[in-house]
Amino acid sequence: MTLTLGILSILIPLLGLFLGIIGLVVYRKARNEIALTGEGGKGLAISGLVCSIVGVLSQLFMVLMWFLFSSIAFFDMAIM
Repeated sequence: MTLTLGILSILIPLLGLFLGIIGLVVYRKARNEIALTGEGGKGLAISGLVCSIVGVLSQLFMVLMWFLFSSIAFFDMAIM
């Protein structure tokens, strides 16, 4: 589940930010469950964590760039 949310957070614009955050929460629960039960899946959980972090950071970067470029465009229109 964590890996799926992490991959989707990279691929889906804007909604990916929320999916990445949910992926981080699910990773935490999965990590605790793996530690308690001793089952496998630690590698998949870590892969999901990495994908979720990359997805959240890339989505934040895209939102930041969108605000930056829209404010520059607004400033240019205000000068004219």
